Amino acid sequence: MSRYWSDIVHRLTPYVPGEQPVLAHPVKLNTNENPYPPSPRVLDAIRRELGEAGESLRRYPDPTALKLRETVAAYHGIHANQIFAGNGSDEVLALTFEALLKHDKPLLFPDITYSFYPTYARLFEVEYRTIPLDDSFAINVDDYVAPNGGVLFPNPNAPTGRPLPLADIERLLLKNTESVVVIDEAYVDFGAESAITLIDRYPNLLVVQTVSKSRSLAGMRVGFAFGNAELIDALNRVKDSFNSYPLDRLAQAAATAAYEDDGWFRDNCAKVISSRERLAAGLTTLGFDVVPSAANLLFARHPGHDAATLVLRLREREIFVRHFKAPRIDQHLRISVGTDAECEILVNALREIFGA
Repeated sequence: MSRYWSDIVHRLTPYVPGEQPVLAHPVKLNTNENPYPPSPRVLDAIRRELGEAGESLRRYPDPTALKLRETVAAYHGIHANQIFAGNGSDEVLALTFEALLKHDKPLLFPDITYSFYPTYARLFEVEYRTIPLDDSFAINVDDYVAPNGGVLFPNPNAPTGRPLPLADIERLLLKNTESVVVIDEAYVDFGAESAITLIDRYPNLLVVQTVSKSRSLAGMRVGFAFGNAELIDALNRVKDSFNSYPLDRLAQAAATAAYEDDGWFRDNCAKVISSRERLAAGLTTLGFDVVPSAANLLFARHPGHDAATLVLRLREREIFVRHFKAPRIDQHLRISVGTDAECEILVNALREIFGA
């Protein structure tokens, strides 16, 4: 702590990212990365962008990421001016807090959700109120019918993985016409319905997505916001007051190629979904209570074993899962879906720990 810190730094409790273990062959099931590589077209696109001598790297990238936005727009059947591209969905969310969610009424989001939300709220001095999930960790949209400066939640929710039907999202939009509703769809491609289909009908809807999960590009840091052109303009105004070049040339080339290979994307998602169902069955057989998931993760607790202790016992075997020391969920583990081989290693390790 330094006397040179600003007041806001003194007040911050930073987000804690998942551990990145420095080991030769960890079973890394703690940060919801895709266990499979991106499309081969991604690597080809990066090589083309680099060229023989990396000549393109001396020039700034396109500050508007126009080619990427046009590719994504064509994929979704919308217009490029309805898309904002940023340095991962975390940056997109940060700009959203500053551009669209900073009002004189509180922002509403679930009590159990992505833990970056309260961090951003404190950083940008956005008043907020958390809305409890029900006993099954589901979101009830009727709980969000109150005066607010915006509504924000992931779909599927994180860390629970529970999805919300599109009909409920539309009902929420109809009841919150005076504020922006932000749907964070980081995991949507693993079994939930995207709200992008609603952006032409609801000018207060902003949908946030990422290429980190379903398109296997967590290392490239590319995220998007989809919405009415006026909402997108607000994000661009804040972006261009902070960093005009958030996406480098290689990230833009990689993300564009990933969207152009729809077959690879769909096959990868199908493999993850299949592995998720097998892993859920294996955990249930061992006595875990597993929350129904439409994400590339499972949220589970074992009534006979302490979650923090299990994390340590698994870590001894170089198996990494995520544990949150937070009210209501301190006995749950969040387990990323790995390859079938990684999931089998996890289940076998738990079987050994339990003496089963």
